[in-house]
Amino acid sequence: MDRGLYLMFTLAVVLLGWIIAAANTGLAYLTLGMDWIPISTGVLGCFVLAIVLRFLHCAWWLAALSFVPALCVLVGSVQYAPEAALDNRGVRESVLITDDSAEAGRSDHRFTLTGRSGELKETLNHDGAFPEWKVGDRVEVISDPKGVVPLEAASGVDPDSEFDLLVMGVIGWTGITLLAGRRGFVRRSAGRRPLFDHD
Repeated sequence: MDRGLYLMFTLAVVLLGWIIAAANTGLAYLTLGMDWIPISTGVLGCFVLAIVLRFLHCAWWLAALSFVPALCVLVGSVQYAPEAALDNRGVRESVLITDDSAEAGRSDHRFTLTGRSGELKETLNHDGAFPEWKVGDRVEVISDPKGVVPLEAASGVDPDSEFDLLVMGVIGWTGITLLAGRRGFVRRSAGRRPLFDHD
């Protein structure tokens, strides 16, 4: 087993992880308002990397472990783009919550907002119970002037934290890949085969 060749293969897998993260983040920018697209491609990319890691490691457990940083990459790459868009071009406004759709028996909350110019067309949404706002509260929101990214509370828009999550996931992928390359080289040199491999 050529150590140099295996090192090149390992670095190629590291690069693949970086490309998947960067490409999915870029796709999220291009498809703002259609989160299902980067979610779908991100999930596919995470599975592709896990399969490649299985062949690199010549075992399954590191490939399975890669789904932990993969979740960070998926969430960070999907959420960074819309939050960065709101942070960069969004219009901030202090509004009053005047109505809550959940008061009519719905489980999800759709808060009606009133600003300086009257009632806003968009609602402030909270899926599930126990929202942090109620009717009568005043909250600062950020809306997209292009109408592509849904309105959000200003307190919940933090692109830096999403970027940090993305970077943390990529670092995790890199560490797992380097470990997989090292252990995979040892396993292949010793002639060991992964569990469930019947080739």
